[in-house]
Amino acid sequence: MNNIFLSILTNTTKPLFTNDAVVLGILLMTLAFVFHTSQSPRFKGFYKYVPALLLCYFIPSVFNSLGIISGEESKLYFVSSRYLLPASLVLLTISIDFKGIRRLGSKAVIMFFAGTVGIVIGGPLALLIVSAIAPDVVGGAGPDAVWRGLTTVAGSWIGGGANQTAMKEVFGVGDKLFSAMITVDVITANIWMAFLLYGAGISTKVDSWFKADSSAIKEVQEKVENYQASIAKIPTFTDLTTIMAIAFGCVAFAHFGADNIAPFVKTNAPHLAKFSLTSSFFWLIVIATTLGLILSFTKARNYEGAGASRMGSFLLYVLIASIGMKMDITAIFNNLGLFLIGIIWMLVHIIILITVGKLIKAPFFFVAVGSQANVGGAASAPVVASAFHPSLAPVGVLLAVLGYAVGTYGAWFCGIIMQSIAE
Repeated sequence: MNNIFLSILTNTTKPLFTNDAVVLGILLMTLAFVFHTSQSPRFKGFYKYVPALLLCYFIPSVFNSLGIISGEESKLYFVSSRYLLPASLVLLTISIDFKGIRRLGSKAVIMFFAGTVGIVIGGPLALLIVSAIAPDVVGGAGPDAVWRGLTTVAGSWIGGGANQTAMKEVFGVGDKLFSAMITVDVITANIWMAFLLYGAGISTKVDSWFKADSSAIKEVQEKVENYQASIAKIPTFTDLTTIMAIAFGCVAFAHFGADNIAPFVKTNAPHLAKFSLTSSFFWLIVIATTLGLILSFTKARNYEGAGASRMGSFLLYVLIASIGMKMDITAIFNNLGLFLIGIIWMLVHIIILITVGKLIKAPFFFVAVGSQANVGGAASAPVVASAFHPSLAPVGVLLAVLGYAVGTYGAWFCGIIMQSIAE
């Protein structure tokens, strides 16, 4: 027993647990602990200030730092990013109900895309501003180039954790830089989320300033309740098997496509490497996302009622925990200037949102949820939506799922712009 504690305290190069079966068990128990406590009234005060999502990253990173497990030696991240990530993208995008989103009204969708534009524009603009006033902050080369790390923030702020990881692999972001970017992402995003939750409490005053007619929210509420009721069902074993077959069948097809398209492009158009088109991982993610979108127009979308998106979210959180294993939570202190980029970036997003919201007289609900569907994704958009009314949480889910769909494309485009600025 003394040797175990000595290993932990001294953080030797060899981790205490090297068997990935043990490591996976530790990660799943961690996720269960986080979500069980987050639902407990006893910990309500704690989780009011500390997001559950942050703990899903943070606790595995502590285990990694103490030498209990090792993100470097474990193969779980590779498995999660190559198999669980594309499967989660399929299950999260398959639930898109374009008719349902249309029923939310044009203002909801306009505010969502205003938020997306704010992220796509905000990143390059923040990079330009900070490079002018503090050029040392935006330096780096190769995997440690700051612009590469910022692409992961773009992925997270347009789609979520799945898109964030996709950008990490597509643009070849170093692990240490990625750890710093996760910290910037989570802290900056949650500061803004706190303002939105406060705004939900005074939404009547904000709507008055926007000169918005919030009666549309009542109509949305009724339509969402009817939609949820129409697809809800108790999943059978056949349903669960079919959902997994759809997810990993699409993953198989995506791998097959990526294995053939990437080498073809690399051989016949090597100049497209600058746009990541020679990356097999890029094609893996794009094909998986596209297949999910195509399936959303078929009867496969009905499996959302059997829990397709919940299963997708579970796969995503396993991925998040495996990312946490690779985190160095002290990395941000090596470059506090990264927070300046994040703050400027978020301010651009906010300014565009408020401007568009004011112009179209959108209810603050659409402004808040449109923002969080981008910045927070499915993890927090429902939280902000339910702050207005519990039955409106699915509106946040619908728009957040739209974020998963466009996140890969939008973040990649934002990354290409930042690359052109940096180089």
